[in-house]
Amino acid sequence: FHRRVGLVTSPHLQLVTERIGIDGQPIHPRDYVRIWHEIKPFVEMVDAQSDVPMSKFEVLVGLSYAAFADAPVDVAVVEVGLGGRWDATNVVNADVSVITPVGLDHTDYLGDTLAEIAGEKAGIIKPREDADDPLTPNENIVVIAEQDPEAMRVILQQAVDVEAGVARSGSEFAALESRIAVGGQQVNIQGLGGMYEDIFLPLHGEHQAKNAAVALAAVEAFFGASAGHPLDVATVRNGFAQAISPGRLERVRTSPTTFIDAAHNPHGAKALGAALDRDFDFARLIGVLSIFADKDSTGILTALEPYLTEVVITQNSSPRALDAYDLAETARDIFGEERVHVADNLPGAYAQAVELAEDAEVQSGSGIIITGSVVTAGDARAMFGKEPA
Repeated sequence: FHRRVGLVTSPHLQLVTERIGIDGQPIHPRDYVRIWHEIKPFVEMVDAQSDVPMSKFEVLVGLSYAAFADAPVDVAVVEVGLGGRWDATNVVNADVSVITPVGLDHTDYLGDTLAEIAGEKAGIIKPREDADDPLTPNENIVVIAEQDPEAMRVILQQAVDVEAGVARSGSEFAALESRIAVGGQQVNIQGLGGMYEDIFLPLHGEHQAKNAAVALAAVEAFFGASAGHPLDVATVRNGFAQAISPGRLERVRTSPTTFIDAAHNPHGAKALGAALDRDFDFARLIGVLSIFADKDSTGILTALEPYLTEVVITQNSSPRALDAYDLAETARDIFGEERVHVADNLPGAYAQAVELAEDAEVQSGSGIIITGSVVTAGDARAMFGKEPA
């Protein structure tokens, strides 16, 4: 039985319409403009009652929910923008809440420790609106990815406080095995309802196998799967085989092999490095990096250093980007003088990276990874002529 599905993600890679999806397709620009005009009077009404106007993100969330109502959708998958507790997306009460691994990011807003950040993220776990109705079972469930113990304690406490059911990676479900395959990996997942074997996932990295297990557990929880009553395995295999993740270790060229990745914090950079190391065997790997000024550039560069032969530092199209020459100074402290190069713009940086990759005696053993920011990944997709996701 088909269910129309809405999707909210942020930020976008190339076009703002990527943030709102209906049945796997981004909202049409014509509908985006039409719905904006429909909600504009309400935005103006809210702004008139406050000294602080609605943010662009808040308006986009309102536009997304209006698009879902307009479709209408049966199921909405909503990615939080920042934190959780006070995020604009959190006006909804979810049947299933999902918390992926908590890392240190947005510390100026969310807190300086994993516990503080986890507390903000755990704010999406709320009691059901009908929890006091004795005729309606309280079935709100939180699906939790692998966490640092400091973060896990906070998340579990919130679940207890609101009487939410809990499904934890490594306990109630798990990615049991991941084998490298052409174009991705074969994974076995222990779900909430049973075992799902030989699932082809066209994404790279062990972290994506773990993400797949979290996603499957969330779908099982939504449909009420329980031990001994799994989802149809053929449907699960078909769904994962069609999975795409633009801007996440996305191959955009084959000679030299070139990937783009939107890693923009040390946690993401560490996962990227581990995926490159596990799934590929590059004799020489060149990094092209531009990072926002308000991000932990030292942490990102340190996480990537063991995997990169040399780096070309550049500057993406965002005004938030750290000056390339300032970032290069940080890179030299981590990589050493000889391994760091600078280019004023992304096309120039990529051309320089190609030259460095082709210095290798066996060019087939060379690769390039363009990363450091969502904007860097989006700029790279546009440079390679990729259609918006």
